[in-house]
Amino acid sequence: MASLNAQVASSKPIEQIHPNNLPHQSQHPDVAAHALNTLVDNSAQHKDVQHGIHAQMHRLTESHLVHSLVPGLQKLAADYHVGNFVVMRGTGERFFESMPLYPRLGMHLLYYGGTQIKVLHNQTVASVLKELSIKQGKAYDSPESVHSIPSFIQTYALQTDELLQPDITAYKTFNEFFSRKLKPGARPVQNESDPAGICSAADCRLTVYNTVDLAKKFWVKGNNFDIPSLLNVDPSSEQAKQFNDGSLAIFRLAPADYHRFHSPIDGTLGDIVNVDGQYYTVNPQAVNETGFDVFTSNKRSILYMTHTRSGLPVAFVAIGAMLVGSIVWTNGGNKGASVKRGEELGYFAYGGSTIVAVFPKGLLSFDEDLVKNSEVPIETLVKLGTTRQPGLTSIFKVGYSIGTAN
Repeated sequence: MASLNAQVASSKPIEQIHPNNLPHQSQHPDVAAHALNTLVDNSAQHKDVQHGIHAQMHRLTESHLVHSLVPGLQKLAADYHVGNFVVMRGTGERFFESMPLYPRLGMHLLYYGGTQIKVLHNQTVASVLKELSIKQGKAYDSPESVHSIPSFIQTYALQTDELLQPDITAYKTFNEFFSRKLKPGARPVQNESDPAGICSAADCRLTVYNTVDLAKKFWVKGNNFDIPSLLNVDPSSEQAKQFNDGSLAIFRLAPADYHRFHSPIDGTLGDIVNVDGQYYTVNPQAVNETGFDVFTSNKRSILYMTHTRSGLPVAFVAIGAMLVGSIVWTNGGNKGASVKRGEELGYFAYGGSTIVAVFPKGLLSFDEDLVKNSEVPIETLVKLGTTRQPGLTSIFKVGYSIGTAN
C-alpha cells in the first residue's frame, strides 16, 4: 500500500487533468472519435479486453494499442495517473482508481466543441456516442462475446465464488455475465429490522447531498441541473413540487461492479417513466465540469416509489451512460408491489452507470461520514470487501446503511 500511496502522491492533482494538457495534435475531436470507434471495433474482435475499451489509462505507456490512435495520449498517462480518488468507508483511506480509456476519449469529444460539432462521417459528437453505445451493446449481446469474459475477470480481479452461477462457461454472452446474479445472502441488509433505515442501492461509489444547491456547489456542475430537469417534468407540476429542495444520493457504478440495483427503502412500487437522451460518460470528471449536463441529458428511466414508513414519494432514477446498452427493470416493474430494502429492482447492461435517488425534503438524514466526504468532495466506497490489486478495490456492498428516515 505504501508504494501505491507514494505513486499517487507524486502525481499531479487530479483536478489538473484536462484535455488542454494534451499535445496540440491530440486535441482535435475527430482524432478522439476515430480512436473511440477503433476501440469499440477491437472490443468485438479480441479476447483480451485490454485491447479494446477497457484499456487502462495508467497502463497506456505499456500498450501498443494506442500508438496510432491518439498521438500524445501516452505522454498524458505518463505525466498523470488519470482516474478518480475514492475514500474507503470506515478507515478514511483514499484509493486511486484508474479509468478505462473510453470515458477519457468521450470527455475529449465533449471538451472539444461540445455535442453538436461534426466529427466522423459528418456526424455530431452526440450521434457518434449514441451509435457506438448501441454498437457496443450489440457486440456484447453476441455469442462471440463470451471470449471476453475471462480477461474481463482478470482485468478487474472479480470474485466469482459469490456468483449464483460461478461457472463462467455457462454464460451465453458477455452481457449475460455483466448482469450476473449473486448468491442469496451475498448482500445482507444492514439494520434490516430498523424501519427507519435507508440503504445503499448498489455496489458503488457514493455521494450524498441534503439539498440540490449543495449537490451543485460540490459535485454536479451542469448548468441545467435541477430536480424537474432530472425527472423531465414541468417545474410547476405537482410532481416537481413534491421534491422541491429534496435530498440526493448519487450511486456511481464502475465497469467492474455488480450491475444489479436494489431498493434503498421499504416501499411500494409505482410508475416507470422512460426518458430518451444522450450517452455521455458519467465519470466524475465530466459530472464535475461546468457546463456539462450529464445527468439531465442522458437516457434515463425513473421509478416512482412510496416510502412505507412516511407515505412520501421517492424517485429512483437509473441513468444510462456511454457504451451502456440498456436499463432493465426486473422486480421494479411490478407496479403496486411492496419491496423491502435490498430487494432487486433491475440491472444495467454493459457499462458504468449511475443511479440518483431523490428524497423529499426532510425525509431522511444522511450519515455524517458520507456528508463530510461529499463536501470534500470525494466519493465513498460504500463497503469495502477485500483489496483486489494495487489501486483497485473489491466489493462495495448493496444493503449497507447510508441514512435514517426522520
